[in-house]
Amino acid sequence: MEEEEEEGRRRRMVNGDDDHDEYTEDGTVDLKGKPILKSKTGRWKACSFVVVYEIFERMAYYGISSNLILYLTKKLHQGTVTSSNNVTNWVGTIWITPILGAYLADAHLGRYWTFILSSIIYFLGMCLLTLSVSLPSLKPPECHELDLTKCEKASTLHLAVFYGALYTLALGTGGTKPNISTIGADQFDEYDPKEKKSKLSFFNWWMFSIFIGTLFANSVLVYIQDNVGWTLGYALPTLGLAISVVIFLAGTPFYRHKLPTGSPFTKMAKVMVAAIRKWNTPIPTDTKQLYELDLEEYAKKGRVRIHPTPTLRFLNKACVKTDSSASGWKLSPVTHVEETKQMLRMIPIWIATFIPSAMVAQIGTLFVKQGITLDRGIGSFNIPPASLSTFVTLSMLICVVLYDRFFVKIMQRFTKNPRGITLLQRVGIGLIIHIVIMVIASLTERYRLRVAKEHGLVANGGEVPLSIFILLPQYILMGTADAFLEVAKIEFFYDQAPESMKSLGTSYSMTALGIGNFLSTFILSTVSHVTMKHGHHGWVLNNLNASRLDYYYALLAILNLLNLVFFMVVAKFYVYKAEISDSIEVLGEELREKTSNQVIPRD
Repeated sequence: MEEEEEEGRRRRMVNGDDDHDEYTEDGTVDLKGKPILKSKTGRWKACSFVVVYEIFERMAYYGISSNLILYLTKKLHQGTVTSSNNVTNWVGTIWITPILGAYLADAHLGRYWTFILSSIIYFLGMCLLTLSVSLPSLKPPECHELDLTKCEKASTLHLAVFYGALYTLALGTGGTKPNISTIGADQFDEYDPKEKKSKLSFFNWWMFSIFIGTLFANSVLVYIQDNVGWTLGYALPTLGLAISVVIFLAGTPFYRHKLPTGSPFTKMAKVMVAAIRKWNTPIPTDTKQLYELDLEEYAKKGRVRIHPTPTLRFLNKACVKTDSSASGWKLSPVTHVEETKQMLRMIPIWIATFIPSAMVAQIGTLFVKQGITLDRGIGSFNIPPASLSTFVTLSMLICVVLYDRFFVKIMQRFTKNPRGITLLQRVGIGLIIHIVIMVIASLTERYRLRVAKEHGLVANGGEVPLSIFILLPQYILMGTADAFLEVAKIEFFYDQAPESMKSLGTSYSMTALGIGNFLSTFILSTVSHVTMKHGHHGWVLNNLNASRLDYYYALLAILNLLNLVFFMVVAKFYVYKAEISDSIEVLGEELREKTSNQVIPRD
């Protein structure tokens, strides 16, 4: 503790001020790199601009992704497997590119300027996409065949413009998604217990804002696309994106910024190469003999020096001083080694989030295709199949509020943990709910197929006389799972990443979604191919009434169960990183005192 206090004093001296109540203590600065006042910047005031930005941006993103499979089938005349895989491949790219944006932010441009540059690319992609669905010369002619695969296919030009727009958009989101949430979290000073307390709630309310935008997209925009036209349906989210960027820029005077600290990949590579090159070098028992930079070196860059730990001990060889270890590829300071360890320790947890991310991909693909086969009428009104995603959003919104306002407070009494439960426990609850979702989806689909068979609708693929609302349980539970898993995931990877690699850490949660979507593509393609071998009927066909999606969903439930077992093993051995300040300890002590001071009534 004394060393941390000394480090705080040194940082303030480097900043030219010793009043820790006036300036931030976590290394944040203004856009010019100068120390920044606490009272006039950051906290919820700055976050309000970031949160409102995210509402409009998610409206734009989900305004495209939620109904994309219907555009591919109805307008570009693609089959079930092809259109589903094209959606998951694109969504996968959307969530993979953040690792590039995180690298640019942490190593070179900083989060703010990476975000601004990427927003321009994002907006250009949205404009081109709107043109591609609007101009007749950029899409195939209308077709009203029941089997859309018999219609005229999209030409090379049509596909080039449409997918060119989609992937330009994906490149832009690569720089916005990993940095906007990190910018929001950076507005709270880790060294201030009050701000740390607000930070513990930030990601709950961050996800709340995301799903407000999603709610509008899955209800209003989806309806416009299905019933008014795709031009207006895509022009509105494009306008929403433009508004969101203006809102973000308006908050610029209030933002706190973290300086870029060099390439995290190069830093980690140097540590691993140095450790391998000194394979046979013994590690001294006295950790003070290990190589480390002076405190002032870290304070100048607003960074924290980390003490050596016994985990992944082999990497400690990288900071053992030898006669030949003068270069950066033979010798790394202790802090760089510990930062590398922190990023590596998270990888097994990261892998455990791939399967549930593949489950989330079903919302915008097979769940929507199921909805097309059911009775969507309420009087004269037809429910757009993709709009059922609204119930994922509503469930998520309700659960996040209940979690933050009630569940955390109840669990605090038992665990004395300021978070209520640990982040990994929250992830585990989400994984269990995913198993339940796929079991229910399989049973629901089996019931739908039985009714289709009873009414002679298997061969012609006609509408099954069941309400689309039989799919509601799987949508509502998906939102509940998100309230646990998705919120905990983004907070976990941000919280556990080193201070100099926060954007890269945040990108872990996003690339997990990307890999999950590619995994969904792989699973669906493999199942489709294997189940059609040797003249078999196949589980996933263009005619869903003749398919066996119930078997497919049962397979996904089994994969989720196996993944849960894997997660429980890696979570048991996971070592949380040490806090950079005593703020969380202060909050925990306050909680214990509050609990112990409560008077227990006697009879």
